[in-house]
Amino acid sequence: MTPVEQRAEGAGPFTTRLTWQPPGGGTAVWESRPARRRGVLAAGPSGAPAGRSVSGDARALGRLRRLNAIAAIAFVLGGALFAAGAGVAQVGSGDATTCASIYFAGGLFFNTGGYVSLLQVVNAPRHEPGGEGRLFTRAWRWWSYEPGRVDWLSTFVLFAGTLVFAVDLLDSFLRGLSVRQVNRLIWAPDVVGCLLFLISGHLGFVEICHRAWPCLRRRDLGWWIVAVNQLGSALFMVSALAAYTRPATGSLVNADIANWGTFLGAACFSLAGVLQLYERP
Repeated sequence: MTPVEQRAEGAGPFTTRLTWQPPGGGTAVWESRPARRRGVLAAGPSGAPAGRSVSGDARALGRLRRLNAIAAIAFVLGGALFAAGAGVAQVGSGDATTCASIYFAGGLFFNTGGYVSLLQVVNAPRHEPGGEGRLFTRAWRWWSYEPGRVDWLSTFVLFAGTLVFAVDLLDSFLRGLSVRQVNRLIWAPDVVGCLLFLISGHLGFVEICHRAWPCLRRRDLGWWIVAVNQLGSALFMVSALAAYTRPATGSLVNADIANWGTFLGAACFSLAGVLQLYERP
């Protein structure tokens, strides 16, 4: 029997769900997020919907569990430190260097979480479209270039956003800057990093919803993780815009909104990290 690919779903150039008939009969369904986060695809007998989970091998599942735990804990700690930094800035209990140090420590955890999230995609078990309905494990890799995959692009953009934040956080240690230098070296990278986070979150919705616009899936843990992270990214962007320094006065547009936006956005990332601990093989 010649394998017949029944349906490919997704948005634009991205395929996020494939349904096909394996050579031995039945139906197999691969979805991007369950395959890369939990190492599973669905399969079923001929004439029945695919409802049985087919998992990758033990090596792949163990790899996914470890990477998921590292990424989730990194985002929990990074978010907690960002929230602490915003709290210190809001109540005025520390100088600028203290706040910058707390934010920088949180940024290191965000860098770690972003890169490990990318490693999850790079080393997730793969499928063979039209094949037997199984997942196979490839050799460990520290990097790949797969911009045609929405999961790779989403996590790569997220990691890039954490690196741009690192530039902002390093520049925040500089003293004696003019207003123009503050906006160029600190504020501009902050806005770019927030924009990259928002783009990553939108691609996360594309992966889950199999379309170009967001959907509502209240019973899907992966959806909640993406939604909470996206809310955090939006709050970070509000904070960044409020942190613009007015050239005429040398003061922020709104320091309270900047601090509270950072605090609430960071809390969202910590919460999403806790939820991520439960999205594992």
